Amino acid sequence: MRQGVIKRSLAVMLLAAVGYGAAGAALADPASAATEQSKQLIEVGKEHIGTPYRMGGLIKNGEPVAFDCSLFTKHVYAALGVELPRTSKAQAKAGVKVERGDISQGDLLFFRTNGKSISHVAIYVGDGKMIHASSNHGVTISDMNSSYWKKRFVTARRVL
Repeated sequence: MRQGVIKRSLAVMLLAAVGYGAAGAALADPASAATEQSKQLIEVGKEHIGTPYRMGGLIKNGEPVAFDCSLFTKHVYAALGVELPRTSKAQAKAGVKVERGDISQGDLLFFRTNGKSISHVAIYVGDGKMIHASSNHGVTISDMNSSYWKKRFVTARRVL
């Protein structure tokens, strides 16, 4: 991971030196280095914005009618052929751990909302935003750095 950051930093300096300052600056943002798969993942997730929340989720005729947080991430990843476990706690063991400073688009974000253990999962979309199934707003985009989410953040995982 560190090598990728060093390579992007060198690319930024090189592009800036030859007159591509703005393009070079975009390379410094890890979110801009998102893979095509993670971009597709986010688009699939955005298609569900506004879908209601329901504990346990609800699917009829193979289509989601309502989501809970872990069913939402499971459904979105399944659209790309990636199978995730059913619960947020189990999903937190999938893929590889990502340090908070290295989070990029498509990474799973895990939170402790029940005061005990991992109980919420979201997908990072870039610029400090995450898409998730909220009990108050259904599928929505929220700021992961808001005071509510920041103090409840536990870990991040990269599955793609």
